[in-house]
Amino acid sequence: MIIEDIENISKYEPLVSKNVINFLKGLSPDSPVGHYEIDENSYANIDQYVPKQYNKCKFEAHKKYIDIQMVLYGEENLEYTGIKDLEISEEYDENKDVMFFKNTDDFDTVKLTPFKFAFIYPHEAHKPQIKTSSDLVKKVVVKILNKQL
Repeated sequence: MIIEDIENISKYEPLVSKNVINFLKGLSPDSPVGHYEIDENSYANIDQYVPKQYNKCKFEAHKKYIDIQMVLYGEENLEYTGIKDLEISEEYDENKDVMFFKNTDDFDTVKLTPFKFAFIYPHEAHKPQIKTSSDLVKKVVVKILNKQL
């Protein structure tokens, strides 16, 4: 997991294409909600939602795509841990590229505030959308094709 401010995203160009970097740097709190095709290997969804109470959130992981999650306004907590020792609660759904895990006590937490991003690899489970003090969050999730499959 990489946690970083958007102003430093260019440091990760070997991992993130110029197209993704330019897309993320061009966003603002006013960016419209919707689906965006970035290039042949990546796309993004911008959503606005009410963060969830802790007990409503689940650890999830993906196989086909790497996530970059960045809040545009509001804030939320994101928990993360390696998937190695987690117990699966919902098997992998290839169409949705997601599997879910039972909760664990072994995790780290980051508070995602505006324009701080989390770069989440397929071997990392993450529990997003955990409510902090914000009643409303707008967040972009960029999906980058995992070429290591």
